[in-house]
Amino acid sequence: MGRENQTWMSEFILLGLSSCWDTQLSLFVLFLVMYLVTVLGNFLIILLIRLDSKLHTPMYFFLSVLSFVDICYTNSTVPQMLVHFLSAWKSIPFHSCVLQLLISLAMGSSEFFLLGAMAYDRYVAVCHPLHYTVIMHGGLCLGLAAGCVGAGFMNSMMQTIIIFQLPLCRNVINHFACEMLAVLRLTCVDISFNKVMVAISGFLVIMLPCFLVLFSYGRIVTAILHIRSAQGRCKAFETCASHLTVVSMCFGTAIFTYLRPTAGSSAEQEKMVALFYAVVTPMLNPLIYSLRNKEVMSALRRLLGKFSEKRPPAFSPKKCSVDSEKSHSEDSHPLHVDPPLTNMALPYVFNISDFQFPQI
Repeated sequence: MGRENQTWMSEFILLGLSSCWDTQLSLFVLFLVMYLVTVLGNFLIILLIRLDSKLHTPMYFFLSVLSFVDICYTNSTVPQMLVHFLSAWKSIPFHSCVLQLLISLAMGSSEFFLLGAMAYDRYVAVCHPLHYTVIMHGGLCLGLAAGCVGAGFMNSMMQTIIIFQLPLCRNVINHFACEMLAVLRLTCVDISFNKVMVAISGFLVIMLPCFLVLFSYGRIVTAILHIRSAQGRCKAFETCASHLTVVSMCFGTAIFTYLRPTAGSSAEQEKMVALFYAVVTPMLNPLIYSLRNKEVMSALRRLLGKFSEKRPPAFSPKKCSVDSEKSHSEDSHPLHVDPPLTNMALPYVFNISDFQFPQI
């Protein structure tokens, strides 16, 4: 029966955030600006880390992966939401809805695992600084990043298959996107098993990385308190402040959405929380990591300095004409004498002391 309903149901209707036309226009302008800031900001983070060799460290490698995940997550929901703000019929095909749920859930799950891996990186950097480069080598960083994304897609694939195997009795989704809890409300059968699966998935995807983050920062705080100099303690806290801010936003919104009792939740509250997680958090990530990070700001200044140095000098035709007239008048003067040869640059004579021997 479920398969017949899915074959017949070729599209879904999304109610969106508002039905008022003026409100939709205002929201379109607001979210368009936020979308552009999100994409450009995260792309700039990736570009800076790629071009600046001083940022080729495990921490910034994970940050570049996080920026890529944020770009993918934002592009899975926001462009369609912007189009629906300007259209009267807010529909999405069935297969597009399945793909949107798959990608958004995979990117969201991957972000939690990445935040856990970044917390472990900060733990090694603060608590084991002498062994940091040995522990956080390139192979481990690549393995952790690939494992985070792979685990996110495995969780998303499992949830998506289970949800869309259920018989769906309605095709009107009270949401701005194909979100997991919103699609579950369309079923006409008992979804107790699905609620248990959502709770298990939420524990594995949200709470396990959250416990890793809490453990890592507990050890970090203990190590920082043993630092005698106030300057050293401040520097250690600065290395973790940006990551801790992002962790608080991401885990806070996810726990509020997926791990609280369903009796106290409403569709409107879930839409607001999902909107914050889908639009606001990816936009704030590059701002937090750039404005609160001196190394990223220094890399940005170095990149802008390189572009300004490569810019060709301005052409001044008036000055060239004056110089040409002056040279022409000097050549035509009968008493013109060439400058002495003593002012000419002498050829360079090789000196063995000028040669730089390689360091062994």
